[in-house]
Amino acid sequence: VPRNYDPALHPFEVAREYTRALNATKLERLFAKPFLSSLDGHRDGVNCMAKHPKSLSTVLSGACDGEVKIWNLTKRECIRTIQAHEGFVRGMCARFCGTSFFTVGDDKTVKQWKMESPEYGEEEEPIHTILGKTVYTGIDHHWKEPVFATCGHQVDIWDEQRTSPKCSLTWGFDSISSVKFNPIETYLLGSCASDRNIVLYDMRKSTPLKKVILNMRTNTLCWNPMEAFIFTAANEDYNLYTFDMRFLESPVMVHMDHVSAVLDVDYSPTGKEFVSASFDKSIRIFPVDKGHSREVYHTKRMQHVITVKWTSDNKYILCGSDEMNIRLWKANASEKLGVLAPREKAAMNYNQKLKEKFQFHPQIRRIAQHRHLPKSIYCQIKEQRIMREARRRKELNRRKHSKPGSVPFVSERKKHIVAVVK
Repeated sequence: VPRNYDPALHPFEVAREYTRALNATKLERLFAKPFLSSLDGHRDGVNCMAKHPKSLSTVLSGACDGEVKIWNLTKRECIRTIQAHEGFVRGMCARFCGTSFFTVGDDKTVKQWKMESPEYGEEEEPIHTILGKTVYTGIDHHWKEPVFATCGHQVDIWDEQRTSPKCSLTWGFDSISSVKFNPIETYLLGSCASDRNIVLYDMRKSTPLKKVILNMRTNTLCWNPMEAFIFTAANEDYNLYTFDMRFLESPVMVHMDHVSAVLDVDYSPTGKEFVSASFDKSIRIFPVDKGHSREVYHTKRMQHVITVKWTSDNKYILCGSDEMNIRLWKANASEKLGVLAPREKAAMNYNQKLKEKFQFHPQIRRIAQHRHLPKSIYCQIKEQRIMREARRRKELNRRKHSKPGSVPFVSERKKHIVAVVK
């Protein structure tokens, strides 16, 4: 149909579109039902999870009683259970080819297991077992080579064929809680130590590159799968910090919304967003370039969320929590699952564009941003707002009654960094 786009001929276009955008926003909030299912079967809190690199429907989880379960997400059932360790399963990762996976536990061992279930009558045995001298707290596998890294008192780089590490990297004398390989520049690693450091290493050199010291301890970090230099760190001071590893003096962005320590973080495969799990019994989805979350998920039963993963098809989020459940959520709360008719798809795209066009109108913004929160989180947010306001007021008063220039302005990003050591 030929159409004349002259605005004089369509005097009510904006008003009409505004009404449509308002309705689309209301419907989006109406259809926001993100929770899909819960995978239960563990007999203790879920401590770590790993994604299968080749199969979307397979996910691995390790619990605090040393049990490892492999789940089928399409059937939503456990397909295999292994008693892997004595005590906690501290960390797990799959090999890049998807044929085997590694676990580390409190019993000072690193074990490699086959991904396939054993044949009928076969024992459930690991392929390799490495006995270490100290407890390992985390493990991650190289993205292209048969090399993996563990952390504990130091970061050890192992070859799969050998029983002793091919190199050990230390800087300081504290325990290291997590280690992660960069998915793009595959020889780079990042690690978080409990003396408040984030240390970066290069596997080709036997010395660490540089470290940044924050005000409080970092629990874990995750590299952006699309931008080689960017990583996000989950901190004890309720914030997440996105750094560019070339300029560690100040973070690219401080993400604030949680009201308790952030325990885990994982990027979406597009690198545009990440999901964080917190001690405040909720998970939040943050855009990489925004300081506040676009979405918060919580249920009445969910306790402290310890581990979180974003699936490789960018559609779902998995979180493992204290009360022995793994929960499956939609990454986009109001998304319709299943096959969409062409008209549905066209209507969805049109509505999406309308919402983007009118997103800053007060009515639409209020509806799109409103989230119903549990009372505990709501009260803590209110309390922290008051505390922040008090601190700001105190600083203003101090500046007002001091010699000009003696109380400097410190930006929010620089506040939390103590030092960068090269």
